[in-house]
Amino acid sequence: MSSFSIALSGLTASSSDLDVTANNIANADTVGFKESRAEFADVYAAGAVNLNTSVTGEGVRVASTAQQFTQGNISTSSSNLDLAISGNGFFTLKDANGVVYSRNGQFTQDNTGNVVSSTGAALQVYPPLASGGFNTGALSDLNLESAQSAPQTTTTGTAILNLPAGSPVPTVTAFDPTNSLSYNESTSTTVYDSLGESYPATLYFVQTAAPNVVNVYMTVNGTPVNATTAAPNGVPQSLTFSNSGAVTAPAGGGLTFGGFTPPDGAQTMNMAFNFNQTTQYGGGFGVTSITQNGYATGQLSTVAIDPSGIVSAVYTNGRSTELGQLAMANFPNPQGLQQLGDTDWAQTYSSGNAVQGTAASAGFGSIQAGALESSNVDLTTELVNMITAQRSFDSNAQVITTANQESQTVIQITH
Repeated sequence: MSSFSIALSGLTASSSDLDVTANNIANADTVGFKESRAEFADVYAAGAVNLNTSVTGEGVRVASTAQQFTQGNISTSSSNLDLAISGNGFFTLKDANGVVYSRNGQFTQDNTGNVVSSTGAALQVYPPLASGGFNTGALSDLNLESAQSAPQTTTTGTAILNLPAGSPVPTVTAFDPTNSLSYNESTSTTVYDSLGESYPATLYFVQTAAPNVVNVYMTVNGTPVNATTAAPNGVPQSLTFSNSGAVTAPAGGGLTFGGFTPPDGAQTMNMAFNFNQTTQYGGGFGVTSITQNGYATGQLSTVAIDPSGIVSAVYTNGRSTELGQLAMANFPNPQGLQQLGDTDWAQTYSSGNAVQGTAASAGFGSIQAGALESSNVDLTTELVNMITAQRSFDSNAQVITTANQESQTVIQITH
């Protein structure tokens, strides 16, 4: 093997090293990019070595261009659909050509509601189960439901308040919600029908002749409930208190208010309110809390993604719905993944089969929403590598020049 060929192999190797370094530098600002490293091996002719002969090598070759999957720096961003993986793993994406994997968490929502990468590949999640949790045996596109969150009618509630002990019996004996002389106290809350329309609901409390018995009435949107022909303002329901001020009857403190038909065509409302924590102590009337289980229609407000990759849609009515859990993947040999460009990788025989899992579990990093993982290229290191490769290239070129001069000298001597 002539020195010309040996030096030429060195030039080729140095040129490949420069190519790898140049690609790393060019992608220093590419989100999710992983640098590569040129790895070299010496070359000897097969069968040329024996115990009695010293053999000159035949040069160098590029053994591999190895990807380096070290962690890149994580920086915050302004979009809650920007995602960063802190630790091992890849996002799972699906496009027209199949499943690909990426560390680039720059996602947006397309016109169909799917969360996609810059190339249009759909981010994959494990779909939610009706019984709770997620189906980790299936993949689906993450779709941000732009539809409204369905309303829920009020069916139950809890009232915690104090009714003053020793209150006088009202001077007007027939209860009338329009006459404040017919009741002692009142308080209001908001309830919802099956179409999500809200109405004011007012509770009225009337002290009876028995010091420990209080009648309770309700109106919804000004209409008395529990009304009959004989009792157009509602049939009274009673709370009975012990001599220590606690509710003793009805058992459990539950009162039912029904018969309100909403004017918008919704279902007739029947509500069970619990007064078990209501008291009758001396002092003034006081309301600690009145809660109920209904809510109005909600529009999508934002999307929240927790460190384990659970994606929740948050609506303007305060409700939230789990849309899925990010499908993470890892590989026995990540360096064997095929680079597809656009910071996507494909599974190969060398990489091994994808190991599916979830973020923040064994073998997988956690998810940080509103953040991105930067390229792991260290520019200082790359500049040093570039200088080293350049010197190697120059040195091999000098070998060729020297060998050429020697050849010319030999030719001149022989002539």
